[in-house]
Amino acid sequence: MGHALTLRRPLRLEKIGDRIYSVDGTPTDCVNIGIDEVLDGRPDLVVSGINKGLNVGDDVTYSGTVAGAFEGALLGHQSIAVSLQFTKGSWDFRPAASHAAAFAAILLEQPLPYRTFLNINVPQGRIEGVRVTVQAKRNHITKVDQRLDPRERPYFWIRGSSGTTGNRNNRSDRHAIREHYVSVTPLQPDLTDHGSLSLIESLVQESLERA
Repeated sequence: MGHALTLRRPLRLEKIGDRIYSVDGTPTDCVNIGIDEVLDGRPDLVVSGINKGLNVGDDVTYSGTVAGAFEGALLGHQSIAVSLQFTKGSWDFRPAASHAAAFAAILLEQPLPYRTFLNINVPQGRIEGVRVTVQAKRNHITKVDQRLDPRERPYFWIRGSSGTTGNRNNRSDRHAIREHYVSVTPLQPDLTDHGSLSLIESLVQESLERA
Protein backbone atom coordinates (compact mmCIF):
# COMPACT_ATOMS: atom_id res chain seq x y z
CA MET A 1 0.00 0.00 0.00
CA GLY A 2 2.83 2.41 0.71
CA HIS A 3 1.62 5.80 1.92
CA ALA A 4 -1.66 5.64 0.00
CA LEU A 5 -4.65 7.67 1.17
CA THR A 6 -8.13 6.67 -0.07
CA LEU A 7 -9.80 9.65 -1.77
CA ARG A 8 -12.17 8.16 -4.38
CA ARG A 9 -14.50 5.99 -2.31
CA PRO A 10 -16.10 6.10 1.15
CA LEU A 11 -14.46 4.35 4.08
CA ARG A 12 -16.28 2.33 6.72
CA LEU A 13 -15.39 2.01 10.40
CA GLU A 14 -16.51 -1.17 12.16
CA LYS A 15 -16.30 -1.91 15.87
CA ILE A 16 -15.31 -5.57 16.20
CA GLY A 17 -14.56 -5.76 19.91
CA ASP A 18 -13.92 -3.80 23.08
CA ARG A 19 -11.67 -0.90 21.98
CA ILE A 20 -11.00 -2.74 18.71
CA TYR A 21 -11.98 -1.23 15.36
CA SER A 22 -11.50 -2.08 11.70
CA VAL A 23 -11.23 0.30 8.74
CA ASP A 24 -11.67 -0.98 5.17
CA GLY A 25 -8.84 1.20 3.91
CA THR A 26 -5.09 1.61 3.88
CA PRO A 27 -2.88 1.88 6.97
CA THR A 28 -2.74 5.65 6.39
CA ASP A 29 -6.55 5.74 6.36
CA CYS A 30 -6.60 3.78 9.63
CA VAL A 31 -4.35 6.27 11.39
CA ASN A 32 -6.39 9.26 10.29
CA ILE A 33 -9.78 7.75 11.12
CA GLY A 34 -8.47 6.34 14.39
CA ILE A 35 -7.23 9.73 15.51
CA ASP A 36 -10.11 11.83 14.19
CA GLU A 37 -13.08 9.53 14.86
CA VAL A 38 -12.20 6.88 17.44
CA LEU A 39 -9.99 8.58 19.99
CA ASP A 40 -11.13 11.32 22.30
CA GLY A 41 -8.04 13.49 22.09
CA ARG A 42 -4.47 13.02 20.91
CA PRO A 43 -2.94 9.53 20.84
CA ASP A 44 -0.04 8.83 23.17
CA LEU A 45 1.55 6.62 20.54
CA VAL A 46 0.85 5.28 17.03
CA VAL A 47 1.98 1.67 16.53
CA SER A 48 1.80 0.14 13.06
CA GLY A 49 2.19 -3.62 12.77
CA ILE A 50 3.25 -6.26 13.65
CA ASN A 51 3.72 -6.94 9.93
CA LYS A 52 4.27 -10.47 8.59
CA GLY A 53 7.55 -9.85 6.80
CA LEU A 54 10.44 -7.43 7.11
CA ASN A 55 10.33 -3.81 6.03
CA VAL A 56 13.99 -2.92 5.63
CA GLY A 57 16.20 -1.01 3.22
CA ASP A 58 14.63 0.65 0.20
CA ASP A 59 11.50 -1.48 0.65
CA VAL A 60 10.25 0.88 3.37
CA THR A 61 8.97 3.10 0.54
CA TYR A 62 6.49 0.36 -0.48
CA SER A 63 5.46 -0.56 3.04
CA GLY A 64 2.00 0.17 4.36
CA THR A 65 3.24 -0.73 7.83
CA VAL A 66 5.96 1.92 7.74
CA ALA A 67 3.47 4.33 6.16
CA GLY A 68 1.18 4.02 9.18
CA ALA A 69 3.96 5.23 11.47
CA PHE A 70 5.00 7.78 8.83
CA GLU A 71 1.48 9.26 8.92
CA GLY A 72 1.51 9.37 12.69
CA ALA A 73 4.78 11.30 12.61
CA LEU A 74 3.42 13.70 9.98
CA LEU A 75 0.51 14.41 12.32
CA GLY A 76 2.93 15.15 15.15
CA HIS A 77 2.56 11.95 17.20
CA GLN A 78 5.12 9.50 18.58
CA SER A 79 5.08 6.53 16.17
CA ILE A 80 6.71 3.17 15.59
CA ALA A 81 6.43 0.54 12.84
CA VAL A 82 7.08 -3.09 13.79
CA SER A 83 7.77 -5.98 11.39
CA LEU A 84 8.70 -9.64 11.89
CA GLN A 85 10.85 -11.64 9.48
CA PHE A 86 8.82 -13.92 7.20
CA THR A 87 8.58 -17.62 7.97
CA LYS A 88 6.91 -20.58 6.29
CA GLY A 89 6.45 -22.13 9.71
CA SER A 90 4.32 -21.03 12.64
CA TRP A 91 4.38 -17.36 13.57
CA ASP A 92 5.54 -16.38 17.05
CA PHE A 93 4.83 -12.69 17.55
CA ARG A 94 5.89 -12.62 21.19
CA PRO A 95 9.50 -11.42 20.68
CA ALA A 96 8.39 -8.64 18.31
CA ALA A 97 5.57 -7.64 20.66
CA SER A 98 7.95 -7.60 23.61
CA HIS A 99 10.42 -5.28 21.89
CA ALA A 100 7.61 -3.07 20.60
CA ALA A 101 6.18 -2.74 24.10
CA ALA A 102 9.60 -1.89 25.51
CA PHE A 103 10.18 0.89 23.01
CA ALA A 104 6.62 2.14 23.46
CA ALA A 105 7.18 2.54 27.20
CA ILE A 106 10.46 4.37 26.59
CA LEU A 107 8.99 6.78 24.04
CA LEU A 108 6.17 7.70 26.39
CA GLU A 109 8.85 8.85 28.85
CA GLN A 110 11.48 10.12 26.39
CA PRO A 111 9.82 11.41 23.19
CA LEU A 112 11.64 11.35 19.88
CA PRO A 113 12.44 14.57 18.02
CA TYR A 114 9.49 16.10 16.19
CA ARG A 115 8.49 14.07 13.08
CA THR A 116 11.00 11.28 13.77
CA PHE A 117 9.64 7.73 14.04
CA LEU A 118 11.11 4.26 14.54
CA ASN A 119 11.16 1.37 12.09
CA ILE A 120 11.67 -1.81 14.13
CA ASN A 121 12.41 -5.15 12.44
CA VAL A 122 12.70 -8.42 14.34
CA PRO A 123 14.43 -11.59 13.09
CA GLN A 124 12.96 -15.07 13.37
CA GLY A 125 14.48 -17.47 15.86
CA ARG A 126 17.24 -16.49 18.23
CA ILE A 127 17.84 -12.82 18.97
CA GLU A 128 21.38 -11.71 19.77
CA GLY A 129 20.46 -8.17 20.81
CA VAL A 130 19.29 -4.84 19.44
CA ARG A 131 21.11 -2.54 17.01
CA VAL A 132 20.50 1.04 15.90
CA THR A 133 20.67 0.84 12.12
CA VAL A 134 20.46 2.75 8.85
CA GLN A 135 18.53 1.82 5.72
CA ALA A 136 20.30 -0.66 3.46
CA LYS A 137 20.61 0.06 -0.24
CA ARG A 138 20.31 -2.46 -3.06
CA ASN A 139 20.37 -2.68 -6.81
CA HIS A 140 16.72 -2.97 -7.84
CA ILE A 141 15.62 -5.53 -10.39
CA THR A 142 11.85 -5.59 -10.88
CA LYS A 143 10.51 -8.56 -12.83
CA VAL A 144 7.37 -8.08 -14.94
CA ASP A 145 5.75 -11.13 -16.53
CA GLN A 146 3.41 -10.74 -19.51
CA ARG A 147 0.75 -13.43 -19.72
CA LEU A 148 -2.46 -14.10 -21.62
CA ASP A 149 -5.92 -14.49 -20.11
CA PRO A 150 -8.41 -17.10 -21.45
CA ARG A 151 -9.50 -14.60 -24.12
CA GLU A 152 -5.92 -14.14 -25.30
CA ARG A 153 -5.71 -10.60 -23.91
CA PRO A 154 -2.34 -9.68 -22.38
CA TYR A 155 -2.01 -8.87 -18.71
CA PHE A 156 1.00 -8.24 -16.50
CA TRP A 157 2.14 -9.69 -13.21
CA ILE A 158 4.77 -7.81 -11.21
CA ARG A 159 6.81 -10.34 -9.31
CA GLY A 160 8.32 -7.76 -7.03
CA SER A 161 11.74 -6.24 -6.66
CA SER A 162 14.87 -8.21 -6.05
CA GLY A 163 18.54 -7.61 -6.46
CA THR A 164 21.89 -7.63 -4.79
CA THR A 165 22.71 -5.40 -1.88
CA GLY A 166 23.99 -2.09 -3.17
CA ASN A 167 26.23 -1.49 -0.18
CA ARG A 168 27.89 -3.54 2.51
CA ASN A 169 27.17 -1.19 5.38
CA ASN A 170 27.65 -3.16 8.58
CA ARG A 171 25.28 -0.76 10.28
CA SER A 172 22.39 -1.44 7.90
CA ASP A 173 19.06 -2.93 8.88
CA ARG A 174 19.56 -5.92 6.57
CA HIS A 175 22.95 -6.68 8.08
CA ALA A 176 21.50 -6.58 11.59
CA ILE A 177 18.74 -9.03 10.67
CA ARG A 178 21.26 -11.40 9.03
CA GLU A 179 23.19 -11.47 12.30
CA HIS A 180 20.00 -12.08 14.32
CA TYR A 181 19.73 -8.61 15.83
CA VAL A 182 16.60 -6.53 16.18
CA SER A 183 17.00 -3.55 13.85
CA VAL A 184 15.85 -0.12 15.05
CA THR A 185 16.07 2.61 12.40
CA PRO A 186 15.07 6.23 13.06
CA LEU A 187 13.23 7.61 10.03
CA GLN A 188 11.75 10.99 9.16
CA PRO A 189 9.43 12.24 6.40
CA ASP A 190 11.84 14.84 4.97
CA LEU A 191 13.13 13.31 1.72
CA THR A 192 15.16 16.37 0.79
CA ASP A 193 18.76 15.60 -0.18
CA HIS A 194 20.23 18.46 1.83
CA GLY A 195 23.75 17.57 0.75
CA SER A 196 22.86 18.28 -2.89
CA LEU A 197 21.26 21.70 -2.42
CA SER A 198 24.40 23.60 -3.45
CA LEU A 199 24.81 21.43 -6.55
CA ILE A 200 21.18 21.98 -7.59
CA GLU A 201 21.51 25.73 -7.02
CA SER A 202 24.42 25.78 -9.47
CA LEU A 203 22.39 23.74 -11.98
CA VAL A 204 19.48 26.16 -11.65
CA GLN A 205 21.81 29.09 -12.32
CA GLU A 206 23.17 27.33 -15.41
CA SER A 207 19.64 26.60 -16.64
CA LEU A 208 18.77 30.29 -16.32
CA GLU A 209 21.78 31.21 -18.38
CA ARG A 210 20.77 28.73 -21.10
CA ALA A 211 17.10 29.70 -21.15
